[in-house]
Amino acid sequence: MLLVFAMLLGRILIIQTVDYDRYLSKVIDQMNTQSILEAERGIILDANGEVLATNITTYRVFISPSKISAKQKKDGVGTRYAEDIAKGLSGILELDYEKVYKHTTYTRYLDRTVAKDVSDERADAVRAFIDENGYHDMIFLEATNKRYYPNGSLGSSVLGFTNTDGVGIYGLEAFYDEALRGTNGYYLTARDSFGNEMPGEFDTYVPAENGSKITTTIDSYIQRALEEQLLAEISESGAQNRACGVVVNVKTGAVLAMATVPGFDLNDPWTLNDYYSNFLLSDGLAEGSAEYEKAYQDYLFDMWRNKAVSDSYIPGSTFKILTSSMALSEGKVNLSGDTVCCGGSLRIFGHTIHCHKRKGHGPLSFAQGLVQSCNVWFMTLGERLGVGRFYDYFRSFGYLEKTGIDLPGEGNSVVKTQNAMTGLDLAIYAFGQNFNITPIQHIMAIAAAANGGYLLEPYLVESITDSDGTVTYSHETQIRRQVISSDVCKTVAEILESGVSGDGGAKNVYVAGYKIAAKTGTSEKKGTEIRVEGVKAYVCSCVAFAPADDPEIAVLMMVDEPSRGVLYGSVVAAPYVGAFLETVLPYIGVQRDEALVNEVSVPNFENMELSSALSWAEELGYKVNVKGDGEYVTSQIPRADALIDKNNRTLTLYTGDAREEGSVAVPSLVGKNAFVANQLLADAGLNVCITGTDNYLSGGGATVVEQSIGAGTYVPEGTVITIRLRYEDPD
Repeated sequence: MLLVFAMLLGRILIIQTVDYDRYLSKVIDQMNTQSILEAERGIILDANGEVLATNITTYRVFISPSKISAKQKKDGVGTRYAEDIAKGLSGILELDYEKVYKHTTYTRYLDRTVAKDVSDERADAVRAFIDENGYHDMIFLEATNKRYYPNGSLGSSVLGFTNTDGVGIYGLEAFYDEALRGTNGYYLTARDSFGNEMPGEFDTYVPAENGSKITTTIDSYIQRALEEQLLAEISESGAQNRACGVVVNVKTGAVLAMATVPGFDLNDPWTLNDYYSNFLLSDGLAEGSAEYEKAYQDYLFDMWRNKAVSDSYIPGSTFKILTSSMALSEGKVNLSGDTVCCGGSLRIFGHTIHCHKRKGHGPLSFAQGLVQSCNVWFMTLGERLGVGRFYDYFRSFGYLEKTGIDLPGEGNSVVKTQNAMTGLDLAIYAFGQNFNITPIQHIMAIAAAANGGYLLEPYLVESITDSDGTVTYSHETQIRRQVISSDVCKTVAEILESGVSGDGGAKNVYVAGYKIAAKTGTSEKKGTEIRVEGVKAYVCSCVAFAPADDPEIAVLMMVDEPSRGVLYGSVVAAPYVGAFLETVLPYIGVQRDEALVNEVSVPNFENMELSSALSWAEELGYKVNVKGDGEYVTSQIPRADALIDKNNRTLTLYTGDAREEGSVAVPSLVGKNAFVANQLLADAGLNVCITGTDNYLSGGGATVVEQSIGAGTYVPEGTVITIRLRYEDPD
């Protein structure tokens, strides 16, 4: 007995000394319940402070099966509490009764979650159910945070989203997850064997540390303008593989907008958008089958993917901007007297390579070769540069490395190594074919050609501020290297601008009053099947920067696999780049040069004496029609401040009791060239405002694609009819 007692005493001493901490921890674990205090995820703002991602309060509804069981045993009412609770909660929360009831059977648990992300309305209904039945110690609600995106799908491929646990899994939400997430706190509560709280020394409170606030470079206005034009592109062209675009500040590398469209609802990212739902429907798979589920998941991942960063494409003729820069930097071209005669093709190492204009351009200067996008000229430039120098510049422009943009999943180029590149490869690479690059790589190279030759690192986050208001990160412009000189950049910009304002392949980018440098591109996707039978798979794109003489921004738009209309970048992409710049340039403070504008603003003649109004109008070159016999002008058509073509000014002045009446039928203008449309409107006594291109009075091939008032509509004389023109020439 003494030996046994000694052994027990020794064991007690070990427990109380050597193993004290371990057994104390076990006791505390059994006595305490830890309640997590969720950290609030940091918000994401745009460059102007507009909220892009925030949090809203939702509720977790949970029950205490151990207390339900204890209450039933104490009151002796069988299973009534469990059944009533399961019935009530399943009805309020629209859940399966059997699943809710099963939670009540785990009687050893103090906490079983019945539902998450419960709305305020349903939470109030649960509270009423608790109050009505006295279930305060059996049913509980806990306020939680749910990620919320106020703008729905705006910037979806850039912002990304979080999973049900609040962890970022795509886009900025994933890349900056650690900063955004914060640190959860907790509250330890001592409880007795029945689960009742016992105040004591083991109660502990550790507050949560909320996540940091992130301010991005995205400008919501520019982002909306970009997405609007991209959606218009895919709608008109029938794009089978979406479209994407990027807008950057060429002086800093800040990404002002980035989009892949159609986007998806950030508040419901697990549901396919209409674009992919239609593809899934056309696949003809049985819903619920393994094949259907796999296709659904594949489309879901495709919908989330950011084409501007993760995918590569063949840039086509937009790359000629860089080849031109290389040749000018190396002195391989003479601007004043260098001419190449394009016969429609060139024989390179036994292979005939065609220009996009099969019948040939004839003799062209270098500037003409660039704006007319002559492949023969650029094959000649490739030969003059040689593989070694071409490849050196290709590397320097950043095409052989990732850009380092602060987004997950950045892709890279697919090109031949320098040792593997032949003279034939060089000839084709020189005009932008047979190699793949990412849109973000390309727009940064274009930005370098615009900003004086500096290759910058693109970025999306300007600053990070912690929960105490301390700025923990502030971005500084990162210059990777200077690739070409500012003089070369200036020369290339002047040539490209002359093509936009003149008769180049990018003339559909023209915006009255602004100097824009732009280049379009079209590339065929070899070996790729498109969903539309009989249509080859192309990528149509356009890049531009403006103002051409002092660039601020650069934009790239790319449409993947268009299936309708004229499948050239000059038609599929260029008009939308022009429309985008028309919206954005005034917004960022770029002033219109009125000397370059073909429209004038109509003065206000109302309430003037008729004689004075007539004198002033005739002095300004207006053809005036007077309606009524009064002495003062009571109204006018066009209205004051309306824009009309300065070469065709018609004004109707109403006096006395004369009223405006629809007396002139608007002619049909769609499909007409600019000269014919202008003449039809002039003959009808109507004013015209022409958008979409320059040099329209020459007739030059541009046709009307849209008119503001439909054909056959009766309007007052002098009404302004706005028409949009578009060239349908190849690149």
